[in-house]
Amino acid sequence: MKKKVIAAGHICLDITPVFPDRQVSGITEVIRPGKLVEVGAADVHTGGAAANTGLAMKYLGADVTLIGKIGRDDFGKMILNILDHDGAAYQMTESDSESTSYSIVLAVPGIDRMFLHNPGANDTFSPDDVPEEALHQAALFHFGYPPQMRGMYADGGRGLTELMKRVHGAGVATSLDLAAVDPASEAGQQDWAQILQNTLPFVDIFVPSIEELCYMLDHERYEAWQERAAGRDVTKDLSIEEDIIPLAEKCLDMGVKIMLLKCGLKGMYCCAAGQDTLAELAGILGIDPEKWSGFSHFEDSYKADHVLSATGAGDASIAAFLTAMLNGETPEDTMRLAAGTGASCVEAYDALSGLKDFETLKAKIAAGWEKNPID
Repeated sequence: MKKKVIAAGHICLDITPVFPDRQVSGITEVIRPGKLVEVGAADVHTGGAAANTGLAMKYLGADVTLIGKIGRDDFGKMILNILDHDGAAYQMTESDSESTSYSIVLAVPGIDRMFLHNPGANDTFSPDDVPEEALHQAALFHFGYPPQMRGMYADGGRGLTELMKRVHGAGVATSLDLAAVDPASEAGQQDWAQILQNTLPFVDIFVPSIEELCYMLDHERYEAWQERAAGRDVTKDLSIEEDIIPLAEKCLDMGVKIMLLKCGLKGMYCCAAGQDTLAELAGILGIDPEKWSGFSHFEDSYKADHVLSATGAGDASIAAFLTAMLNGETPEDTMRLAAGTGASCVEAYDALSGLKDFETLKAKIAAGWEKNPID
């Protein structure tokens, strides 16, 4: 019998205009006041952690139900139509008074993505939007993007802590993903170190990006990284021993049992607690506590055949990591499949079209899939 999964949290409609396939070095080469920019047809898909991770897990073979909140409007209907078309199981709260969240994704070849984002109904998502009965048969509850959901981070993150505590108390394994925050925004002004201190004791599997986590737990170090990178990709200059491992181990000390730290083009790092600490989680998910106990490994990223957009690549990597774990893959193979899925994802504009099944990925890895060179 398949282990049932809930993928909950932020959900939106992603609208991605397709730009000409011409590499640029800055946005002003493409977009300037008064200039008409000709683009191709818009790529329209669901976005946000609930859809990106949930649908990717479904594609990879997991039994998933999506939970989120949308408006009862045209964008909301589009999201439901897409989920129905994909054959997804879902429990969406529909609001008559709030709009559905959407993002305009500017994926210009040669530069990092930019987003015009309306959080919409995500801002009022609360623990009450996760029905108790949905947890009864679930083995794993994954929640994503609380920094983009006001009801989760406001009031000292009480909503997020309450939700994860309730799910964890129901005997369901919990997984948590974060999201980048604008330092000038309301979310950026929150005491995220305290929010995580309160919440991580109820998080079994933590899967943030290195930049998100460092901003929240060690802001001084984050600023030093930004200054050192001088506008370049921050992750290229990171030391595994001095920058990445200490942050991951800090999260283990706060209660996390398995840590996956996404480090962009550099790759990803995973570490796990000891066997006694993993025992309960192993019983719920069916993983081998001996193989996962004390696991520590950095997996370099794989080289994509071509890059169209990194939209959803982190979510897809998480989906592969969680699904492979549920399938009983070794920690090493779980990380390889997660890295391979991330590389496959960037070959499409959305989070799903580039995905490959695990057998295809394993064959490509076995054939000597090239890793990305890191300067």
